[in-house]
Amino acid sequence: MENVIITGATKGMGRAIAIAFAKQGLNIAVCSRNNEELLLLQDELKKINPGIRIIIRQTDASRKEEVMAFAGLAEQELGFISVIVNNVGIYEPSSILDDEDDTFTRLMNTNLMPSYELYRYFGKTMMASARGHIFNICSVAALSPVVEAGMYSVTKSALLCLNNIMRLEMQTYGVKVTAILPGSTLTDSWKGTDVNPDKFVSPDDIASAIICAYNMSAGANVDEIVIKPVTGQV
Repeated sequence: MENVIITGATKGMGRAIAIAFAKQGLNIAVCSRNNEELLLLQDELKKINPGIRIIIRQTDASRKEEVMAFAGLAEQELGFISVIVNNVGIYEPSSILDDEDDTFTRLMNTNLMPSYELYRYFGKTMMASARGHIFNICSVAALSPVVEAGMYSVTKSALLCLNNIMRLEMQTYGVKVTAILPGSTLTDSWKGTDVNPDKFVSPDDIASAIICAYNMSAGANVDEIVIKPVTGQV
């Protein structure tokens, strides 16, 4: 049975992705800062597919030692991790000139560092096994920077570059790497908005795209998937 690790998995895209992989029959390791939400997700996933294992760990993904502890627990409990979904991230609408003193470090440590460290932790095992699939949840802001969310755009651009390096390093070994670039997606970042939900991409759309890429033949890699609202960005 295949095993997937998903960061930031209790809400929005992460939750939808976890549910989608549960329906696919994969064992799942998930992390979040909120333990109560993790327990609720664990119960939900077990109801969806009682035959899979669900590993949870309360984790502050902006702290390297906690990311490594989560990775170690997942590997210890599940064995070889064949799928990584680097989903954790925070969106902050702020001009760089108006950023708080810790904005740079906080966004880099949350939006980029976990993907880097999980790649370093699992990458060589995937190489040796000549299999695996890494998904990096980037953003259309990586292609078209949003000046009103400057550091967010910078971190997502860096994540897309990291994704591309991963793909080039891994392609010789048959390991797949896919960048997901969502546009305006109806997650907690838009909580309280009065905009019609039909103007957004659904988290389920992101999950469906990932499952589609995951289920392709061994010889096919989807480099990038860009998903934007049909009527344009919100």
